[in-house]
Amino acid sequence: MAGIYIHIPFCRKACHYCNFHFSVSQNLLPQMINAICHEAELRNGYINENISTIYFGGGTPSLLTIDDLRSMMDKLYSLCRIDVDAEVTLEANPDDINAEKLLAWKGVGINRLSIGVQSFFDNDLQWMNRAHNAQQAYKSIKLAIQYGFDNISVDLIYGTPYLTDEYWLQNLETALQLNVPHLSCYALTVEPNTALQKMIATNKKENIDAEKQSRQFEILMQWAAQKSYEHYEISNFAKPGFRSKHNSSYWQGKPYLGLGPSAHSYNGASRQWNISNNNLYIQNIQKNIIPFEKEELTSTQKINEYLMTGLRTIEGIELNHLKKISGEEIVTDIINDAQKFIQQNLMERNNGSLILTNKGKLFADGIAADLFR
Repeated sequence: MAGIYIHIPFCRKACHYCNFHFSVSQNLLPQMINAICHEAELRNGYINENISTIYFGGGTPSLLTIDDLRSMMDKLYSLCRIDVDAEVTLEANPDDINAEKLLAWKGVGINRLSIGVQSFFDNDLQWMNRAHNAQQAYKSIKLAIQYGFDNISVDLIYGTPYLTDEYWLQNLETALQLNVPHLSCYALTVEPNTALQKMIATNKKENIDAEKQSRQFEILMQWAAQKSYEHYEISNFAKPGFRSKHNSSYWQGKPYLGLGPSAHSYNGASRQWNISNNNLYIQNIQKNIIPFEKEELTSTQKINEYLMTGLRTIEGIELNHLKKISGEEIVTDIINDAQKFIQQNLMERNNGSLILTNKGKLFADGIAADLFR
């Protein structure tokens, strides 16, 4: 099982918490689409197995014309062995969703939508500088379901200054009432060199309350368990049968091909990533040059990556798999190092795996770093 990720570096309106280098002027978009299609030709053979997932993400791929999407899909199908039941996801903003687009997306093979709702409250959306409003968020999901998209994921953000615990629960309940089968929920983070970071530094916006974020994450976990959403990865919750196959392949260490500026690829032995500069990317591809950097992974890096990704999932760190990639001595050391987390009720050993408890999920990155070799 392998996947393809297409990074579309085009945003209509940047959010306060986004880096702006992802945006590309719309008049450059046709050249970008041609370059991505040509890169697919140049990279043909990078993955020598069937493709089970295709993911259009990055900026705002829902702003692409149907001809843009069709040209990329046609190119991929001409080059790759794509499963008949492949999961094909398109990231979409609520304000870009309408009946005409939904029908067109269906027509080119899109069968899953990831909708960047973020919140069903206007105060939150205005604070995040989102282009859509709460009513558009609600209606976009209703419309997508009406036009036959039953596999929908919704992004929600918690820990924002105006989001009370009560409103956070209302956000979750609204998604449930809309029969959304998959939720991706993230704590708002302040990235360096973003508009949000600069506004907070100059007291133009309120800073993030880490205690509030932890509390709302705990509310989320409790609510999800009560409503039969499987908490299958730190930030992802799904009804039975609706896990994201594409994102799951990342956490399971499956190979994937990334196309477009900034896109990453992984083949099991190495990682590579394209340059982020849009103009340089296009110019190089037009010269039949793939502008990327590459890193051959050491055995230690492979172990640490598995520790990081495995701990984030409901399956945890499977010790037999860890033994295959690291050897018995390292597994013994990791088990010994994990004892303090087990004693603190942050982790448990269950059916041959080390798994984070709900309390431990609050400290997932720190625990993984402590276990690194």
